[in-house]
Amino acid sequence: MAGILDVERQYHIGTLPSEVGGYVILAGDPARIPLIAKYLKDAKQVSCNREYNVFTGTLNGEPVTVCSTGIGGPSSAIAVEELVKCGAHTFIRVGTSGGIAPKVRGGDLVIASAAVCAEGTSREYLPSGYPAAADYEVVEALVQEARVLSEDRNGRRYHVGVVQSKDSFYGQTETEASPVFYTLKNRWESYKRLGCLCSEMECAAINAVGLARGVRCGAVLLAIWNMELSYSGEDDTKDLDVDRAIRCAVGAVGRLIAADRK
Repeated sequence: MAGILDVERQYHIGTLPSEVGGYVILAGDPARIPLIAKYLKDAKQVSCNREYNVFTGTLNGEPVTVCSTGIGGPSSAIAVEELVKCGAHTFIRVGTSGGIAPKVRGGDLVIASAAVCAEGTSREYLPSGYPAAADYEVVEALVQEARVLSEDRNGRRYHVGVVQSKDSFYGQTETEASPVFYTLKNRWESYKRLGCLCSEMECAAINAVGLARGVRCGAVLLAIWNMELSYSGEDDTKDLDVDRAIRCAVGAVGRLIAADRK
């Protein structure tokens, strides 16, 4: 495409193909990128533009990139699209979420096998009814790593299953203030009955781009707290420390690198 996109560096994330690894760890918060990059060897910042903070280093001798996406589907889709143009083929999102299923407690890890498309970005990639599924190899690598990092107690477990991706944070956390309260509430009750594990804002879009572009995508999410337990006044654990989720993602990338070399 000619015009503003006909430039050497990617228009939004500001990277060259030579600066991007085939394996990418994504996070919403730009400030989280250096926390992830410290687990790589010789990581350095290669770009910082808008919400996109990009570092590249190596893991087991393989170039690995860490990139922030900002909040929500549109900016996340841009990041994945432009990283794919730079040669990336495997993506793992590290994020935070609010638990829905009672078994998901604050501090637990959630590995998303698929995402409910309760947002708009995925509609630009997937036809109605097509699932925003994660790549099986990525999910399996995350599960293997989560087993090592988890314990059988509240706040230290891991779960695998479907998550909900939404567009409006406050539409979900302050539902009764919305003019479409009844629609949101009824959908939420459906998610609960179906065993949806948690709610977040990026997985559906990232998975949708991955499916459309033929690359591998998956996610590991920290449940900060359980929304349902908090609203009902029941006891819950709360945790804002994303380090275990980060280590799960980095370890999973290491497993994928090893498997891809065989």
